[in-house]
Amino acid sequence: MERSKHFEKVKYYYEEGFWNIRMVYNVVAKGWITPDEYEEITGEKYNKES
Repeated sequence: MERSKHFEKVKYYYEEGFWNIRMVYNVVAKGWITPDEYEEITGEKYNKES
């Protein structure tokens, strides 16, 4: 499975506590990761309305 360019970086930052869930949410809109990758990283469904 091919990942977005920044997937590993975002995943690392989130898992290590450098970024909170809102920061991960914000990079989906910037195109860094996909909504599916957001769900994989955070364990929560991406809701565009949030």
